[in-house]
Amino acid sequence: MIKLYDTLRRKKEPLEPLMGEEVSLYVCGITPYSKAHLGHALHALIFDMLRRHLEWSGLKVRHIQNFTDIDDKIIDRANELNIPASELATTNTTDYLQSLRLLNILPATEYPRATSEMPNIIQVIEGLIEKNYAYPSNGDVYYHVRNKQDYGKLSGHDINDLRSGARIPQGETKKDPLDFALWKKAKPGEPYWESPWGEGRPGWHIECSAMAIGALGNRIDIHGGGADLIFPHHENEIAQSEGFTGESPFSRFWIHNALLQLGNDKMSKSSGNLISIDEVLQNTTADGLRLFVASSHYRSPLNYTPEALEAASTGAERLRAAAILQEVSPSGEPLSVNDERMKFRTALNDDLNTPRAIAVLFDLARSINRAHDNKKPFKEAQNLLCELANVLGFTLADPKTIKQELGPFQVLLKEYDENKGRKENLEDILWALLEIRKDLRQEKKWAAADRIRDRLSDLGIELQDSSSGTTWKIQ
Repeated sequence: MIKLYDTLRRKKEPLEPLMGEEVSLYVCGITPYSKAHLGHALHALIFDMLRRHLEWSGLKVRHIQNFTDIDDKIIDRANELNIPASELATTNTTDYLQSLRLLNILPATEYPRATSEMPNIIQVIEGLIEKNYAYPSNGDVYYHVRNKQDYGKLSGHDINDLRSGARIPQGETKKDPLDFALWKKAKPGEPYWESPWGEGRPGWHIECSAMAIGALGNRIDIHGGGADLIFPHHENEIAQSEGFTGESPFSRFWIHNALLQLGNDKMSKSSGNLISIDEVLQNTTADGLRLFVASSHYRSPLNYTPEALEAASTGAERLRAAAILQEVSPSGEPLSVNDERMKFRTALNDDLNTPRAIAVLFDLARSINRAHDNKKPFKEAQNLLCELANVLGFTLADPKTIKQELGPFQVLLKEYDENKGRKENLEDILWALLEIRKDLRQEKKWAAADRIRDRLSDLGIELQDSSSGTTWKIQ
C-alpha cells in the first residue's frame, strides 16, 4: 500500500485514487522569467520519481504541469530586456523543457499555459463572484478571504493573526487587507486580455485553480509543489477551487518538497545565489544529479555543495559499473534477490523514501561485485538492479558515450564558430551538422541529437523538423 504525507492532514495516509487505477497529479510549474536553475531541477526530479513509482506500482498517472507565462516578474524582466513578455516566457519555457529531457524526466501529460487558458480563468472568476466569494472593484477582481470560513487550513495560519498589521497598498480598492487579486486591471504598456471587468490579466493564484480544474476536474488526487508555495499560493488555490466548485477537499493530497539550500541560505532568485542546470551538468551527469536529490528525503532540506555533488556522481558511476559487469564462467547458486525487490518497494511505498530505496540499489551493486569476484552467477541481480534503478529514473548510461557521439559535431562546431562571418562556408558546415544529427536520430540516440539542437540554438540557429527532413534558420 502506497502512503504519502499530506500537508493538509499533517500525516501519512494511504493513496486511494478517485478514479480507481488512474492518479490525477497536478504539479505547479515555473514562472519562466529566467533560465531554469537547480531548484527547478530538484522539484522536477522529485515528482518524476513519484510518478515513476506510481506507474511501476500499476497505476496510470495523468500528470499536469503548468507554466505561469504571464506575471509581474515576466513583465518587469521583459521590459528590462526590451523584448515582448511572450518572447521571454517562450524562450525560458523552451529552455526548461530541454533541461528536463537532459535530466531524463518524463514529459507531463499536458503543459497548460496561463495565456492559453483565459476563457477558463474568466469562467472561474465569474463563478466566484456569483457565489459571493469574490467582488469586482474598479477594473480589478478580488477574492474575499473572510467569506471562506476555513481559510488557513493548509498553512495553519489564523486569519485574525494574518489580518493584524495588514494594510491595503496604495491604489488598491479591496474590502480587506487580506483579500487577493483574481483579475488585475491593465496598466499602460502591459499585455492584457478582454474580460467582463475590462482589459486586464489574471492574478497568479487563479491561474492554477483554473488549469487544474480544466485538466483534471473538480477534485484531484495529488497537488504538488515546493514548500514555499504552501502560503499563500496553495492556500489561495484551495479557497478559490473549493469556493468555485462547492466540493471539498480540492486535492486529497498536498505534497510539498523541502527547498534547496546553499550553505545556510535558501537558493532563490532574490538572493542571487542561483546555479543553472547547465552549470550543474558541466560537473556531473543526469544520474549524478538524480542520486544527489534521491539521497535525501523529499521533505528534508537538501544542502548543495560541490563535494556532495561529486560524491553523488561517484556513487552513480558505481551503480553503472555494477550494471555492466560481465559474468566470467559463473558456477554455483545465483544471488537471491526477492527480498531486495520487496525492500525497495516498501521504501518507496512509505512516503517515497528514496534514501532507503537507494540503499537497496547499493546493496545490490555490492552483491554483484562480490559475486563477480567469486565467479558466481549474478545476471538476475543485475537485471533487478537495472529495473529498480529505472523506477527512480536512472539511465545507468556511460557518461562518455554522448561525448564520443558528439565528437564530429564538436569539430564542426569549432569550424562554425570560426567561419560564421563567411556565408560561403556557413551553409556547408550547418548541413554537415544536420547529417550527423540525422544519423543519431535514426540510431535512436536522442540525447546526443538533442544536444546538437540545443547547442545550435545557443548560437542562434533554430532547427525545424518535419516529415520531409530538417531545415534551419538563423534567429
